[in-house]
Amino acid sequence: MSSIAVIVSEVAEEMRAVGSRGKVADYIAPLAQVPLDKFGLAVVMADGAVHTAGDADEAFSIQSISKVFALTLVLGAVGDQLWARVGREPSGSAFNSIVQLETEHGIPRNPFINAGAIVVTDVLLGRLQPREAIGQMLRFVRELAGDDSIAIDERVAAAERETGFRNRALANYMRAFGTIHGDVELVLGTYFHFCALAMSCRQLALAGRYLMNGGRSGGGGADSHRVISEKRARRINALMMSCGHYDNSGDFAYRIGLPGKSGVGGGILAVAPGIASVAVWSPGLNESGNSQLGQMALERLVQRTGWSVFEPRPA
Repeated sequence: MSSIAVIVSEVAEEMRAVGSRGKVADYIAPLAQVPLDKFGLAVVMADGAVHTAGDADEAFSIQSISKVFALTLVLGAVGDQLWARVGREPSGSAFNSIVQLETEHGIPRNPFINAGAIVVTDVLLGRLQPREAIGQMLRFVRELAGDDSIAIDERVAAAERETGFRNRALANYMRAFGTIHGDVELVLGTYFHFCALAMSCRQLALAGRYLMNGGRSGGGGADSHRVISEKRARRINALMMSCGHYDNSGDFAYRIGLPGKSGVGGGILAVAPGIASVAVWSPGLNESGNSQLGQMALERLVQRTGWSVFEPRPA
């Protein structure tokens, strides 16, 4: 067993003994039903080796982690034109806050808060019908992970549509400023379907390889192909580092030191550039809406591997 496999196994075992696990996202009914004791961890190395532990092959709702894939798609479609309608700064506010939109004229701070991701979805729908955009997202993550079994959980999408009052407020407010161009309900319906993607830790870590590997997917061999440019991968990683955990982003960078994106389903995708793509899942959330055990597990993983981007590298 390799040293990474041992570390992954040890971290998972330690998480099983943790008593305080946070609280599940009970405002979305299907997420409220997920057992609090679930924990999965998957690490995909640059050479293609995969190490897993716990519930790493059980699908969960990736929620806002989908915003990374949506951003990748929209940058491929419109490039830097996106930044006229979305900022690139940390918000310092909750993921569904409306406060900054008023003072900043309807321009969301970044593409990883809800308002920013809704704008990203609207930009995609400037070129595609909702069904086409949802299909494009599904094909994209399936191709990245090399797994056609990845699906959208329609129960989750329906539940989000039924309870998405804050998101409707955000979208309508931005529509009033002209930041949203399309039909609000069509935009939100597409956005909810993106968030309802169901993936396992293994699938998610495999899908994130292009951000670890300078924009190339696959294990670096014959199955490797370019998804985005190296420059764009670096910039998405930078946004994940500074904005990927809402008002908890600074603490995540301080404790873990990796680009990452969380979701209220309890998942986190983290990237050690040039080294590994990591996915962790534990449905209990902290007060900022990020996985409590997930962050703890990543912190211990990084402490034992030295993967933080702030660690000195050999010359």
